[in-house]
Amino acid sequence: MAKWLLATMALSLPALAHAGGPRGNNHHGEQTRDRQELRQDARETRDDHHDLRQLESLLARYDSARGRSARRDLLQVEEELRGYVASELSESRRELSQDKKEARTSAREVRYDGNRRDDRQDHRDDVRDARQESRTLQQTRSISQELHGLYGRLDSGSLSRKRMLIADLVQLARAEQSQNRQEVREDRREAREDSGWH
Repeated sequence: MAKWLLATMALSLPALAHAGGPRGNNHHGEQTRDRQELRQDARETRDDHHDLRQLESLLARYDSARGRSARRDLLQVEEELRGYVASELSESRRELSQDKKEARTSAREVRYDGNRRDDRQDHRDDVRDARQESRTLQQTRSISQELHGLYGRLDSGSLSRKRMLIADLVQLARAEQSQNRQEVREDRREAREDSGWH
């Protein structure tokens, strides 16, 4: 019986060593997750670029219509703005949910993976991303609520305030683009670290 057990262990050890044991399975899962995050980063980069261009166009069209006192054009821009804000709120909620999920996953890695320094750094990055996305969602929601009370109003004060709120959305879109560039750098660093494990 002891010989059988020793023979089984001897045959199993090379297979376990090749698979990397539990760490090997975790390593493969992290590389898969890294690839998913990089694909998600690429999508978000394209979306952020599109959002910024769309907002800058809306702002330019708003200024032009306002300068010409073109009521119909102003209302058309407002309608497009309403659609943009609704879409942005939905996207921001989805991204916040994803960021929270990533923070939970990295917290598990810190607990179960020996509390390695790069795992702690990844978790800090994920928590920061979730906080930033939460702030962006709150700011967008606040702008949306104020815009809602101004839609259709064409007096000078309302027009000025709407213009300021559109400019605030442009600034938010620029900040989001900058945050996304930072996240891309972090995810690439994390992918390089994970691929270096053998």
